[in-house]
Amino acid sequence: MSVLFTVADHVARITIDRPERLNAVDAPTEKRLEEIWRAIEADRDIRAVVLTGSGERAFSTGADMKGGSGASGLEYWAAPRPGGFGGIALRETLDVPVIARVNGHALGGGMEMVLGCDIVVAASNATFGLPEPRVGRLALDGGIALLTRRIPHVWAMGMLLTGRRIGAEEALRFGLVNEVVAPAELDAAVDRWLADILSCAPLSVRAIKQMVRAGASLSPREAQMLRLPALVEALMSSDQEEGVRAFQEKRPPQWRGA
Repeated sequence: MSVLFTVADHVARITIDRPERLNAVDAPTEKRLEEIWRAIEADRDIRAVVLTGSGERAFSTGADMKGGSGASGLEYWAAPRPGGFGGIALRETLDVPVIARVNGHALGGGMEMVLGCDIVVAASNATFGLPEPRVGRLALDGGIALLTRRIPHVWAMGMLLTGRRIGAEEALRFGLVNEVVAPAELDAAVDRWLADILSCAPLSVRAIKQMVRAGASLSPREAQMLRLPALVEALMSSDQEEGVRAFQEKRPPQWRGA
């Protein structure tokens, strides 16, 4: 399989497993990724996701230009891809946190997938970039749409208009990355983030992600007034009572997700 997918202890782990292609995504891989995202959305027991690439060289270098369909840039752009690159860059229906475990190059569609994640942990040797204009293409599956919303305009345009790569430390300075660690410490760092997520009430986390997404284009006051079903569910859950009780009893809460 071109994608490895496991679920254990409330955590889904997705690994693009094409190291010989620097984890570039071809059509079968993209189809499989979309299937996986839908499966995660349907599984309420999953509370967090880790997305990464196989090996040590690349998270993903984007679309597989060597093993692709040969479609023109216009044909590629016209094809329906509502979730953005890899099914995650522009996905609006996933309400659990996604951590990008960036173990190497995240280029083109690979960087677009990173932009679709909520938390980014990068190895110190990772690189990021949208090199599409250097091959006559455009970052249409999330790169152009998202980058200027994530970081200051001049930094985003500096990357988009030149196709240049930046290293992990520069990405951290830009605000694209949460943490940079030595490659040997990458898994431990990801596990720390997972532990922090899992220590929170799952319904609260789902509601937070939905509210952030729904309120992105609203004023702060309008966003505060959102009354999403996920918010009501969290505030009416037994978990919100358990959280207060656990705090009063000075013990870790036992979340039920209900």
